[in-house]
Amino acid sequence: MKKTILITGSNGLLGQKLVDLLSKESGVNLIATARGENRLPNQIGYTYQTLDITDPAAVEDVFTRHKPQIVIHTAAMTNVDTCESDLTGCEALNVKAVEYIVAACAKHQSFLCHLSTDFIFDGEAGPYAEDAVPNPISVYGESKLKAEQIIQASSIRWAIARTVLVFGIVPDMSRTNIILWVKKSLEEGKQINVVTDQFRTPTLAEDLAIGCWLIAQKEAEGIFNISGEELLTPYEMAIKTAEFYHLPKELIKPADSSTFSQPARRPPRTGFILTKAKTMLGYKPRTFNEGIALMATQIA
Repeated sequence: MKKTILITGSNGLLGQKLVDLLSKESGVNLIATARGENRLPNQIGYTYQTLDITDPAAVEDVFTRHKPQIVIHTAAMTNVDTCESDLTGCEALNVKAVEYIVAACAKHQSFLCHLSTDFIFDGEAGPYAEDAVPNPISVYGESKLKAEQIIQASSIRWAIARTVLVFGIVPDMSRTNIILWVKKSLEEGKQINVVTDQFRTPTLAEDLAIGCWLIAQKEAEGIFNISGEELLTPYEMAIKTAEFYHLPKELIKPADSSTFSQPARRPPRTGFILTKAKTMLGYKPRTFNEGIALMATQIA
């Protein structure tokens, strides 16, 4: 029997990687949903449905029509600085929409895999295990923690996949990331300032998609850290990118966060401990260098 899996946010980076992965699975009836038109070049192996997750009637209509056994909820407002200025939009997308999805999952007995973030932590004691105590320092972090609390307080079967600094590319190259930014800047001979006082475990989008699929296959309940394994600063990521592409490292200048003015506070040191996901799910993330190499084949 095929399992019907519904993905929200299928136009996003993770959403596109999930569609690419799951559309090739013979045991999956895949429903991809996002606001607006389908932006994926591959239109085979799944059904696309427009969905505004901030409209409860639209959410219920899609669930009634497709009756998903599993929902992977990736859609969110993820721009940390935008969340600081657009409180209403952030609440609608990151909190209220989760209430609507949880209600639909309860009514239709769907298993929910929800995407969350390292930004629910203050970054004083990373890397974090799943049972660490959250303490967000930004509106974005607060909204994602509220969403987690809504799910945990519900009666549905759920998993929360927390992740960190997701990187990758989509076919139309519409999304940038630190690797593409460093590569382009150095190729153009530009000097760049990159922070040395923030620590993350950067996550290849393909690995995150696999992590979500491992959770979905097992319908594994609880919180899982799904990220990369190497704790790196953006400066170290930039150096690794320059080394991979044989570009001039001397153009990369160390800086600290205080030299950048950003509306939202960033947690200084996050990153995740992956023991649970490795043991229970068989999750095996690639190294940052392997991620750069994979992206290089996709750019070519």
